[in-house]
Amino acid sequence: MKRNKGFPEQLNQQLKDYEHTIAEELSDKLADNETALRQAFANCSDLVVRKLHAFGSIPCMAVYLDVLVDDTMWESGFLGPLLNLELKDPDNPARMTEQIRTEMASVAKPVMTPSLKETVQLIVRGEVVLFLESSKQALSFSIKDQLQRPMEEPSTEAVIRGPRIGFIEKLHINMALVRHRIRTPLLKMEKITVGAVSRTEMTVVYLENKAPQNVVEEVKQRLATIDMDSILESGYIEELISDHPSSPFPVMQTTQRPDSVSASLIEGKVALLVDGSPIALIMPVTLWYGLQTVEDYYMNFIFATLLRWLRFLFAFLALTLPSAYVAITTFHQEMIPTSLALSLAAAREIVPFPAMVETLIMEITFEALREAGVRLPRPVGQTISIVGALVIGQASVQAGIISAPIIIIVSLTGIASFLIPHPGMSQAISILRFPMVLCAGTFGLYGVGAAMIAILIHLTNLNSFGVPYLSPLAPLSPSGLLDVFIRAPWKVMHKRQKHIQQKLELEKK
Repeated sequence: MKRNKGFPEQLNQQLKDYEHTIAEELSDKLADNETALRQAFANCSDLVVRKLHAFGSIPCMAVYLDVLVDDTMWESGFLGPLLNLELKDPDNPARMTEQIRTEMASVAKPVMTPSLKETVQLIVRGEVVLFLESSKQALSFSIKDQLQRPMEEPSTEAVIRGPRIGFIEKLHINMALVRHRIRTPLLKMEKITVGAVSRTEMTVVYLENKAPQNVVEEVKQRLATIDMDSILESGYIEELISDHPSSPFPVMQTTQRPDSVSASLIEGKVALLVDGSPIALIMPVTLWYGLQTVEDYYMNFIFATLLRWLRFLFAFLALTLPSAYVAITTFHQEMIPTSLALSLAAAREIVPFPAMVETLIMEITFEALREAGVRLPRPVGQTISIVGALVIGQASVQAGIISAPIIIIVSLTGIASFLIPHPGMSQAISILRFPMVLCAGTFGLYGVGAAMIAILIHLTNLNSFGVPYLSPLAPLSPSGLLDVFIRAPWKVMHKRQKHIQQKLELEKK
């Protein structure tokens, strides 16, 4: 499907023309309002215009989109009480409208609107709009079909310990999941609508006494500058408001876990919930979040610290192991023990490709198998990827196309990448692995060192909503290190993330 980078000129003009035609006020004639709405919803087979008589004799008209309205609630919860109302002031249409709004308040949250443009927006949001003869105001009733799936364990994040409920595609449900964990009026939720066509609702969530106001305003300002016709998933927002959209490293955290969002809010961060997406965005973040999990705070701090060290080690191996193998076997054979060097030489004797090409072939094959395992149906995806790797690897070695040592290297690299808990960080390391192999095959360990320095320079230049990406290590903040390389005991964790607070409270220059 073709994606536009902003408003296409033709679509932009069509939207302006459309809004101009429906910007007038409502008429006091049902026939005129019906004609205007049918024109606005031309070729919409799900539009329902139902003629009724309120108070027994007053003509009225209910307009809604059939696919968005709960039929049971419409028939029993709304239509019955509406038709049974007793008229108190038959000569005053405004009083009749007000009577319906008052007496139906407990049924479907009625809201008055005098604008045809606003009425159209209410209908496309799934509300029922009621028009009365001789009244220039309409009443909208919230009788939406929820269209929601059951709350389940997050599919994108494995839950070892902690709540097993993840976000779903309904915005108000996700907001309730956060409210359930942070029960204070200081938790603020501000709704914003983005996208002229999709009219996607999203909520900026923050704790008033924790999140610095300048960061909250910066988030809302960036959302306000989005110039797109449609926002269908939170991934659109992640790219559009990112400080560094061209960087492979994620500068916003994505999560499907309400407890992770709640913990981040308490630390002074800002979260963004998008209607239609089960993935929440959290900002600002640092490099270290990609190697941490929310379970670190649910288990013993000693074991959590050991797991973090393991993730750091294997993240480093996932980035450097293939390039180090290529550099050493190609340029620095003197670094290999004699017995190991003879074994490697014997294994590579019949292989027709140099080590760099051999490594690239296997890395690309491994990534293709992993992607195939993700895209295939779940019952067969994992089996196909594992069996495919074993069959292809064994056949390649027997055919003399690939050597056995590179199978071991690529397998270890794959296992190491699986230890990285956040997909965005794992993807960044997978992307950087290829240029590092090219540098290693061209310049040896000098190329590996130069590539590592280039990555480090890039990381020092990154920031996330004013927070340096390598903080609290660079710039150094000793108190912040309590939650980076170790997970300190809860007795001293009151200093946790203090460095973020200090950085966020500084005004942007």
